[in-house]
Amino acid sequence: MNRLLAYPYLLAFIAGAIAVLGFAPHGLFPLPPLALAMLFWLWSRAERPRRAAALGFSFGMGLFTFGVGWIYIALHEYGYMHPVLAGVATLLFAALISLFAALAGYLQARCRAACRSGFNPTAPSLAEARPVPGSVLLLLIMPAFWVLVEWLRGLMFTGFPWLVFGYAQVPYSPLAGYAPLLGVYGVSLSVAASAGLLLFGLQACRRAAGKMALGGLCVLWLIGGALQQVEWTQPQGESFKVSLLQGNIAQDLKFEEHALVETLETYRRLAESSAARLIVLPETAVPLLRDNVPQNYQIMLGEHARRNGGDILVGSFEREAGRYYNSVYSLGSAGSQHYRKNHLVPFGEFIPLRGWLGWLINELLQIPMGDLASGGAGQPPLAVAGQKIAVNICYEDAFGEEIIRALPAATLLINVTNDAWYGDSNAAIQHNQLSQMRALESGRMML
Repeated sequence: MNRLLAYPYLLAFIAGAIAVLGFAPHGLFPLPPLALAMLFWLWSRAERPRRAAALGFSFGMGLFTFGVGWIYIALHEYGYMHPVLAGVATLLFAALISLFAALAGYLQARCRAACRSGFNPTAPSLAEARPVPGSVLLLLIMPAFWVLVEWLRGLMFTGFPWLVFGYAQVPYSPLAGYAPLLGVYGVSLSVAASAGLLLFGLQACRRAAGKMALGGLCVLWLIGGALQQVEWTQPQGESFKVSLLQGNIAQDLKFEEHALVETLETYRRLAESSAARLIVLPETAVPLLRDNVPQNYQIMLGEHARRNGGDILVGSFEREAGRYYNSVYSLGSAGSQHYRKNHLVPFGEFIPLRGWLGWLINELLQIPMGDLASGGAGQPPLAVAGQKIAVNICYEDAFGEEIIRALPAATLLINVTNDAWYGDSNAAIQHNQLSQMRALESGRMML
């Protein structure tokens, strides 16, 4: 044990990297609570807040370097950034979001110091103060601050809630049963509480309190499993057929003018081969402004949808009053409606602090349609194919608090996305795991 403690930052880094295996596609859902238990153990031995912060940062670097390293693919292969710069940018991004894990470490340590010193802000180091009971530390303080910073990470700087530990529990973990009641952060709290219960139970296994902690861990997971058996919502209306089309257009060809005719023909052929009442094309499947899409092409798609007694949803771009939008619009029986993406990707769809960073980003990256406008919050569901459909585009389904705005009116959720930006990495299947959580939270199908 002492030899392990000689390398605490390496241990924290390895624990963070191991936690990645809990997420899709690996699905080893017990690993995140085990990894978090390791971090809590290291935090409990950190003598000063800055040391606890450094341990949290190391854990975050392991988690995000291996968990979202696919950002490199988008920057280099499709954004044409120099490979060295893309690698540095990827590591800097991992470091930036690792600061939230560092913040959790710092806050829990300061809280412990305050408890030990009677909330005296000039208290000495943690090692010199009276101890906080292990049950309070592991079952309340550490889990609470971990989930707090996960929530902050999904909120600040437009938000990046990827690899929130609650997502690793869907769809198979018993803890996923808490999702309809508590949402992803409630599930994440159950993960953090599991880590605390396990660690305290092992540390105090010979005492009654330790045995109670291990028993509480079992109860927490058993209740979650029981909640998974509950049908929280009921189907509405009759079943109907849906076709989700994928033309498999290479990302490096998608916005090339010479490939446009083939792209349009591919999706026309796929659409006309479907007899589904609702046909859905991917995000920006038609890589043109809607005004520039040939009128006869849109007429053909609309007429086919009407013959099927339904509608087709087309991913494209729209322009209005000099502003450009990433949009999904409908053609067919219900008349044309549209949804315009609200939550844009920083540096991919808009440039934050454009006055300061715009020139630099334009030099480093070459991303088509990289300066879009937001469609705004509160857009109504699309009333198509006999349903009220809450459409979300790309990583908008990572933000549950935004998806829920369409409820209870929406009867169906649809996410259109283009994860080809990230090649054959884990990005797409991690994204699918986020969609699974939204379906559990809302009690709606997510297509």
